[in-house]
Amino acid sequence: MVIYNTLTKRKEQFKPEQSAVVKIYECGPTVYDFIHIGNARPLCVFDTLRRYLTYKGYDVVFVKNFTDVDDKIINRAQNENISCAVVTQRSINEYCKDAQGLKEEVTHRPKATENIAAMQKIIEKIIENGFAYERSGTIYFRSRKLKEYGNLSGMVLESLQAGARVPTEEQKEDDLDFALWKAAKPGEPSWNSPWGAGRPGWHIECTAMIDEIFGGTIDIHCGGQDLIFPHHENELAQYLAYCGKPLARFWMHNGFVTVDSEKMAKSRNNFITVRAVAEEFGYLPIRLLMLQAHYRTPINYNLDIIKQSAAAAQRIRNCWELLNGVKVGTNLTQNIEDLKTLKNKFLNELEDDFNTASAIGVLFDFMKQVNSNLANASQEYVEVATQFFSEFLYILGLEFDDVDFCADEEVRQLIKQREDARFMKDFKKADELREELKNLGILLEDTISGVKAKKVNGGKNFGQKN
Repeated sequence: MVIYNTLTKRKEQFKPEQSAVVKIYECGPTVYDFIHIGNARPLCVFDTLRRYLTYKGYDVVFVKNFTDVDDKIINRAQNENISCAVVTQRSINEYCKDAQGLKEEVTHRPKATENIAAMQKIIEKIIENGFAYERSGTIYFRSRKLKEYGNLSGMVLESLQAGARVPTEEQKEDDLDFALWKAAKPGEPSWNSPWGAGRPGWHIECTAMIDEIFGGTIDIHCGGQDLIFPHHENELAQYLAYCGKPLARFWMHNGFVTVDSEKMAKSRNNFITVRAVAEEFGYLPIRLLMLQAHYRTPINYNLDIIKQSAAAAQRIRNCWELLNGVKVGTNLTQNIEDLKTLKNKFLNELEDDFNTASAIGVLFDFMKQVNSNLANASQEYVEVATQFFSEFLYILGLEFDDVDFCADEEVRQLIKQREDARFMKDFKKADELREELKNLGILLEDTISGVKAKKVNGGKNFGQKN
């Protein structure tokens, strides 16, 4: 398998450092609101990468964090006159519902606030190594001192300085320096540290969590293109300054998502949440849409394209249901070789820089052949076609066995009531709602990625929206 590595600016043969284990870290959301349609892209793309590597036989350790201390969180809490903890937990709960609907699965979901000690340990070592300094309780990183700084983004230091987000602060030694630790301000959450009360800078959290969970260099670090600079550039720099080792061997970045050809922004009134789209079209069309372009190319979201994706998702469902309900005949056993050829082509597209767009094209070629051959297909043909189809759907995360939470209002409301009861620690009511759902044919499973729901025999049949 070859993957385009943002660090080296070329495709490279991918093999994990440990032969059977792949270590992946994806930068997760800042939890102060519902996620928007742009956030769905890395979620769907890199979960599909996880699925494909798992399919190939690797043991994938996939970590995605929650940034639960940030200016946006503090501002939201102050505006609503509630604590930051209430804001973040509320947003995490809603994120997990959307992540489940989009079929994301992770190994760990660490929070920044749970890793303060790990951050402080790394900051202390960076200071000791001469790459950071203290000013009035704030710790700054000396960017120019690290010769590798700028390698990931591919820009010279002068260009980085011109594009820096943060205006010059008088106490900095250099405009390019960034905060590892911020001195406490009135009304903001803070933690004790060797430099006084304060809170971590944004970039240090991911560096610390990767080191804390994985204990060293990981195989793949991924996220959106907007994170290359400054976030990922600074993560990489911090780790080199800390221990002299690379943070990740491969860096993967997905392209932007625009709305009607414009950058998404609340000021433009085009800020579209995943939840709003899912309530109208379901989650499956969103996931399919995010995979129908090569992950490094941009996607322009609009009403027409999501409708097209919903229609395509329905075509996949129709073919799957037709295949599972067919009456077998005696012909077309010889066409199994054609199915094998298409399967190999599907996998080859993913081997070449994870080209899900071309793989989905092969999927539709596969469906076309299956649809035309089922009139009198042999048992062997049906079994092979079903096996290959199920593998394609697993890899792409397009399985139909999970309940679409936006398909039936009764199911959605009961699951929401149960989640609310669990959040309020009313476990008796939560158990009662679980049983009620079970009687309706919905089996719930609580996982690290949130509640999962499966259809079971004997209950009411809930399907997706057309």
